[in-house]
Amino acid sequence: MKKVLHIISSPRTDASVSRKLGNAIVGEIKKKYPEITLKERDLSKNLIPHLEETHVTSFFSPAESRTTEQEKINTYSEKLISELQEADIIVVDSPIYNFSITSSLKAYIDHVSRAGYTFSYSEKGPEGLLNNKKLYLAVSSGSIFSKGVYQANDFNVPYLKALFSFFGVNDTSVFRAEGLAMPGIMENALEKGIESIVID
Repeated sequence: MKKVLHIISSPRTDASVSRKLGNAIVGEIKKKYPEITLKERDLSKNLIPHLEETHVTSFFSPAESRTTEQEKINTYSEKLISELQEADIIVVDSPIYNFSITSSLKAYIDHVSRAGYTFSYSEKGPEGLLNNKKLYLAVSSGSIFSKGVYQANDFNVPYLKALFSFFGVNDTSVFRAEGLAMPGIMENALEKGIESIVID
């Protein structure tokens, strides 16, 4: 039985195209693997706190010397990390905001990017610890970023691919609903993105 983690980062709900595209990806996964367990992590409903000094101190404090507050912070981070560790398939809905990812997704990433959990360091350098997982990215954007003049301004997909590769997740597929603010393209952008979905 495949375990699927669906991370939703759009602050929009029913109007969110990335949510619709991400849900379509999950739907196709269900078709290929009828028996799955699905965990949703909606970052707009369960807000991840942005890092403050207390968080950073907690992450780098030895377990035996943590205060009650630091232990609570660490436990919360470990819960988020455990969802990634347990998943066979990860689906991330990631609309392009100001050429990059949403602040909620960045906050999430800051809580799960921890040495000894999602990656490690050795004399050979960094090594990812989230191995043998598949990543699907559901990306929406007002302009077209997959090619053309704005391709160099896409700091969303390259960042997420690099980040998860650092974690050891190197099998990534990207599906886009793009041109959502461009007349003549916007009308079929989501449909085109859904039609491009292939689950491998």
